[in-house]
This record gives sequence, C-alpha cells and structure tokens, in this order.
Amino acid sequence: MKDATFFTRPVANWQRRYEALRSSLVERLPDQIVAERFGFSTGYLRVLRHQFRHGKIDFSEPPADGENHRRKVTPEMRRKIVSWRHDNLSAGEIAQLFSEEATDISIRTIERVLAEEGFPKLPRRTQLKIGRTVKGAEVPQRSERVLLSQLNGQRFESAGAGVFLFAPFVAQLHLDEVVQAANLPKTKNIPALNYFLSFLALKLLGAERYAHVGDHAFDPGLGLFAGLNVLPKCTALSTYSYSLDNAHLIRLQEAFIKHVLRLGLCNGDIVNLDFHTIPHHGDESVLEEHWAGARGKRMKGALTLLAQDAESKLILYSAADIQRNEADDQVLSFLEFWKKMKQSAQSTFIFDSKLTTYENLSELNQKKVKFITLRRRGHKLVEDVALLRPWRRINIPHEKRKYPQPLIHESRVELRGYEGELRQIVLRGNGREKPSFLITNDFDGPAELIVGNYARRWRVENGIAEAVKFFHLNSLSSPILIKVHFDIVMTMIADNLYSRLAQNLRGFEACDAPKIYRHFIKGKGVVEVDDGRISVTFQKHAHNPILRSVDWQNLPQELPWIDGAKLSMQFN
Repeated sequence: MKDATFFTRPVANWQRRYEALRSSLVERLPDQIVAERFGFSTGYLRVLRHQFRHGKIDFSEPPADGENHRRKVTPEMRRKIVSWRHDNLSAGEIAQLFSEEATDISIRTIERVLAEEGFPKLPRRTQLKIGRTVKGAEVPQRSERVLLSQLNGQRFESAGAGVFLFAPFVAQLHLDEVVQAANLPKTKNIPALNYFLSFLALKLLGAERYAHVGDHAFDPGLGLFAGLNVLPKCTALSTYSYSLDNAHLIRLQEAFIKHVLRLGLCNGDIVNLDFHTIPHHGDESVLEEHWAGARGKRMKGALTLLAQDAESKLILYSAADIQRNEADDQVLSFLEFWKKMKQSAQSTFIFDSKLTTYENLSELNQKKVKFITLRRRGHKLVEDVALLRPWRRINIPHEKRKYPQPLIHESRVELRGYEGELRQIVLRGNGREKPSFLITNDFDGPAELIVGNYARRWRVENGIAEAVKFFHLNSLSSPILIKVHFDIVMTMIADNLYSRLAQNLRGFEACDAPKIYRHFIKGKGVVEVDDGRISVTFQKHAHNPILRSVDWQNLPQELPWIDGAKLSMQFN
C-alpha cells in the first residue's frame, strides 16, 4: 500500500525529476538540499530547471514492465494511413494530417503500420516533387556531365550564382590542367574535373560538411559551374574522396602551385610555417593525440603543417598525414617540395621554436636555406638578460604595430645540436612580459628586417583561423587522413581563389574570405544559356558597383571545362 513516502522518496526517475523541480520552484528549497534529497547533483538540477522552462522535459509516467508499449491503431486509422501512402505521402506528412484531425500518432507508429501493410520506404524524392524548386525547374534523377548544347535556351534561378565570380580565376589558374596533371580518378558518369569542381563549389560557398550538400543538391547553377546537371549527392562525394591516395594529393598540390608561381601570384621569398591540430571526437579514432593550441590541451586529431607566402598570404603547401615522431622533420619535407617548385631563388623559412629541432636547423643551414625562429628559453636564459649590454632601439616599419620601437641586443651563440654559430637577437619592450630570443642564420640582414619578418608570422596563424572559421577546417568527421588531407588541399585552392578575387575588388584587397562571401558571393542570380554563352545576372546588391568596376575584360572569359562557353556577368 502506497503512503507519503511515494512522494517524499520517489523511486521512478520521472517522478524524482518532478518532485525535485516542485521542491525547487514551489517550496523554494536550496539547490544543495534538493539535490541531496533526490540524488541529483546541483548542476543537473539547474539543467532540469532549464529544460522545464523551455518545455523540453516530459513527466509522463512510462508504461509498466511487461505491458504492450505500442499504440493501438484502429481499423479506421489504418485505412487512412494506407490511403494516404497510395498518394505518396511520407510518414511525417501523414502524421501532420492526423494532427490536423486532432489525432495524436507518432511517425514511428505510422512507419510500423506501413511496414505491416507491405509498403516499402519511399525513394529519395526530388525538391520538385515536394514543391521546393523554382517553378518549371527540371530535377534529374542522377548527377552526370552536361553538354552546353543540351541547355541551350534555358533560364533558371540559382541560389549559388556567386560562384561564377570565381570562374575567370579558375580558368586563369588552369585548374583543368591541374586536375589532368594530378591524374585524379573518375567514375562512369562523372569525369575527374567535374568531381573536383563540385568539391570546389561547396568550399567556395563555405559548406561545412559533405552532408550539407543537400542544401545545394538541386541548384542547376552550381551544377553548371561544375559542368554537371546537378552536384553529386553526399554519398558520391564522400566515396570519391576515399578513392584518392597520397600520390594524387601530392600531384594536385604540385601542379597547382606551379601554375600559381608561373602566373607570378606570389614570390615565395619568405615562407611562414605552422602546425595545426584538426580535432576529432570519434570514440574509436585511430588518430594520435596532439597539442591543440586553440583549445589549450592535447586531444586526438590530425596534425597538419601549413606553409604560407608571407607577402601574398597564399597557402603554398599542406600536409596532414603527420605522426608525432615525424613532426620535427616536416620542415625538411617541405624543403624537398619547395625545391621542386622554386629552383632558382632562395627562400627564408619562418616558424616558431617547437616546429623542429636544432639538428634540423643545422641541416637547413647546410642546404643554404635561411631561417628565422625562436630560441627555446629557460629560467636561466631569462635571468641573464639583465646582464646583457649594450641595448639599442630599432624601428619596425609597420603602421599598425602597437610597439614599433623595441630594444634589441645582438650576439652570436652556439646551441647544442647545431653545427656552427647562430645570430641571436634579444627583444625587450615589444609588448611581451618576458624577452624574446630570435635566432637566425642570416648574419647580413638588418635587425629591423629580421624582427619585422618574424613579427609578421601571425599571418599564417590568421590564415589558419580563417580556414577554421569559413572553410570549416576543424569539421573533421573521419579519422582517414587521406580524406582529411584532400579537404585541406581543397581549402588551400579555395582560399587562393578568394585572394585572387579580393585583389580585384577596390577597397577590399586585404579582406578575408568571410567578408568577401558576405558582401559579394552570397545571394541569388539568374543564369541563362544561349548559343554557347552563359549569362549570369546578379540581384541588386549594395556592393554591385564595386563588381562592375572590376576589369573582367582582361580576365579569361572562356570556360574550357564547359565546352569553351563564354561567360558574361551583369550586376543590377
């Protein structure tokens, strides 16, 4: 027989939550007393109150053990479910119809009834069938290469028309030749170049994951940009990325950077290098733990190396298949890659103290590569700074620098593991609590230039932050490093395209990708195909005058991957 203990000492979880909330909200008892009485923590009690206030908690008493938990479906309800399925309505739509009749029935119950009646699951339905496409739009059953002649006379609206602003730069960089040189794989229906451009289109729009391709899956404008009728589905894109191997990605990077250097888009005289850990939260991840500076802890993830041209801020190199015991030698791996790309002139590598070892610094010096880095400082080294003499003040020419005139002390030092001497520059008065110790094998360059070049190493960190923020570099959903590396390479190419576009926008030359996307790329447009010409008309926008002022005539107007179609753009 139940008595008062049924309320004061509830057993069922649903009732414990109810009585805890009643004690907290009605009786106004302190959180600690309520938590101890009902066996909760004070944190969980706060969560319960939050869920209650937002209608996210259910106090329904569950059925007793052994009872049938299934909802009883009357013959009339079953008849309606069967009838509505004959009209090709989904379980969700059927549940909505029942709701309009004031009948409460779950989607799972409807799916159970349909399965009992022998109905298979509905196939993937197009946006056209559910009334979400532009009126009169044709949605194909599968993605495949399209010929321009097949689209002659067609006119359609595209939510992703902004990607056509990058088309002249895609042609200028000869990305069709890049893909051919990389010898990327193809499928029966989709050539390698069209797959590549599909990935690129999603990157340019800032799509977070391949799973979000459904947001653009029926946009004929994006399909046309990639030379297809529509973009491939999520499964096709993901499967294709797994078909790549490391040789494909190396060839892709090499071919792309060769075209960038050939066009003079960067000089590579000063290269900033930095590591970045792309975190992965999978429970069964085979990835190693690495230090994630943005999160201030070690965690499982893919350790990547990015190299950036200091002047143009273009990403020149990426590597993602880095194990912990290989990290110190990555600067030498990059040197081998860079020698293939730029054989004539010497470059200066700039990186922080943890990127490599003093032994590898010695090897860089033997190969006549200049470098600027930090010396690893200990307590003794910092304490001895007070004894150093003389100090002199220098001026670093940078208009936005908060501390442009630090004090420096120069000397030559020998370090364990390094053969020979290094030039050491100690900095004070640069906004840091402790002095900084720069070391370099450049004995001839002015101290102002060396300090200024290292100070601009933050550009690679900003580039990584931009890749994380807009290109979703940290959205790692797979522990397969080849797939991760492919995503990084596509990020590198998309970032370079954004830089190329920004350099042609008066007043926006130094803007990052999120701002360029927000002001120029985002928005709808109308695409027309007529007699071998693709015309894209962009909707009214406050920044259209800047786009009209771009000298599009001096940029490539023919798109070789779409049967050599000529592109024209109008800005209302």
